[in-house]
Amino acid sequence: MTGFKNFILKGNLIELAVAFIMGLAFAAVVTATVALIMDIIGKVGGQPDFSSYAPGGVSVGAWITAVISFLIMAAVVYFFIVMPYTKAKERYFPADEPGTPADVELLTQIRDLLAGQRGGTSSGPGAGV
Repeated sequence: MTGFKNFILKGNLIELAVAFIMGLAFAAVVTATVALIMDIIGKVGGQPDFSSYAPGGVSVGAWITAVISFLIMAAVVYFFIVMPYTKAKERYFPADEPGTPADVELLTQIRDLLAGQRGGTSSGPGAGV
């Protein structure tokens, strides 16, 4: 029983399960949005299903329908998910200012203090190594 508890409680199994469930729900929303947009295209320009289109006996209609669906899906994901997410991330979690990271700065200060205790001087990265 201990092994089972360790399996369930260690690692990121729960986070992975939640991500999988949310991904499935998200896929349903994107699919429904694409169907809605395809219906709007159908109202404006006729039937949006090109499956029966076969010029010269070559069935390219299903491919055309799939390409149009893919482009709509990519646009929906980009404009309704990626762009708002990126803007929210920049607003609420701004990127650190360019420069020396805080941990590197701290290590540099420690190096300089140690060099000062030994009586030596530090002249830059890797000095006193």
